[in-house]
Amino acid sequence: MARRWPEWVYDEGEEPDPRFTLANERTLLAALRTALAFMAAGVALHIATASTGERIWSYVAMGVVVVGLLQAGAAFPRWARSERALRTGQPLPAASSAFILVIGLVVAGIAVLVGLAIA
Repeated sequence: MARRWPEWVYDEGEEPDPRFTLANERTLLAALRTALAFMAAGVALHIATASTGERIWSYVAMGVVVVGLLQAGAAFPRWARSERALRTGQPLPAASSAFILVIGLVVAGIAVLVGLAIA
């Protein structure tokens, strides 16, 4: 069989049902789309509020971009841990990146509400 990367994911266990491994890949792609959407929203917020001259909007925009970066950074390790679990028959790992998204959305939403109340 051809060598696949990363080897530590594929070096033990058996080949899982393709439906499960493809579902895991779709989950990775969805997480990356979500991360990209957060980063794009942060850039859009910065552009839309740049003319106000209020620094709070820049901080909110940066925070939204950071949430996107954290989500992107968490996506691949989660895919790898899930793929490894599928191959070895272990339980799937917890969805820890969901916590990042929930906290990020709540903090960004509160910041926008406060910013709108101040403006």
